[in-house]
Amino acid sequence: MENKIASGFEVVQDLIKLRWVPEILKSINLNNHRYSEISNSIPFMSNTELNRKLSILSDRNVIEKRFDENEGTAYYLKEFGADLVHIFYHLEDLENKYFVNA
Repeated sequence: MENKIASGFEVVQDLIKLRWVPEILKSINLNNHRYSEISNSIPFMSNTELNRKLSILSDRNVIEKRFDENEGTAYYLKEFGADLVHIFYHLEDLENKYFVNA
């Protein structure tokens, strides 16, 4: 059981520490599903970096890429991705509560 907990924590930690991942997942969570919407919602991130991170997130079952004839390609959070977004918002709450005015 302990190895499973440690392993799960490592997976989450590896994703959390990747540059741009929180921003990408929060953007998708805010209904920016198309590539251009995600890109436009995150200033200063290159298209190369966005492509790289979307691929990593897809490979790790955090997001899924869907194609719709009318909408084109779109990205959606999987359950794991939604849980990560929840963690990101909780970390922001902790930062605001304990560190903003420290």
